[in-house]
Amino acid sequence: MQFDSQGLAEFYDSQLGQVTRRLILRHLKAAWPDLRGTRVLGFGFAIPYLRTFALEAERVVALLPEDLGPYSWPSKRSLSVLSEDDDLPFPDALFDRVLMIHGLETADAARPLMRQIWRVLAPAGRLIVIAPNRTSLWAQVDRSPFAHGRPFSRGQLDRLLKDAMFVPERWEMALLTPPLKSRRLIRSGNAWERTGRMLWPQLAGVHVVDATKSLYALAPVKKARKLKTMLAPARA
Repeated sequence: MQFDSQGLAEFYDSQLGQVTRRLILRHLKAAWPDLRGTRVLGFGFAIPYLRTFALEAERVVALLPEDLGPYSWPSKRSLSVLSEDDDLPFPDALFDRVLMIHGLETADAARPLMRQIWRVLAPAGRLIVIAPNRTSLWAQVDRSPFAHGRPFSRGQLDRLLKDAMFVPERWEMALLTPPLKSRRLIRSGNAWERTGRMLWPQLAGVHVVDATKSLYALAPVKKARKLKTMLAPARA
């Protein structure tokens, strides 16, 4: 399957995609229990999750990277935008919440993208990043939408967030269910999540990181200047 916008939409319409959405959405609701009066931006392909947020938030916008291609949502009036990663078409501090999913791992330049996310997020804003886990089956199997692009270890994702002036506050792992199409396995997704959390948490499909925006950059440590020995000409 080609995982552009249309391919991702088809995945989330499948049984495995519906289970994926349900398991990830559980973490999102726990992190953001009340979105009344907030402005929410979804970067990547966040539309399956934004549908739930749109019932509560003041405004919801889906921003799709150019590589994914356009996708009109919702059907009557579109709230989706196509944009380059390093030049988001929004003013500073517009959004109270940002959800990144199916976007960070395929970005041409992750650091400029994260700086743009920092720019459009309000000072007290929150960011949730959902990124593929490097050691998971979901990052290896071609039928998985998380197997395309760059997977991350926890350390790599932590450094990327901190370099972009975000403070990771909460780390969760999701998708401990194997990415198989078995109907019996799909129906028992909740049981797999509970079992996997106890027995193989390091094999979870995605990192779910809840981070806050930092307004203070760390000052770089200045290296001590190395003094050169100067020889003065001898005087008679």
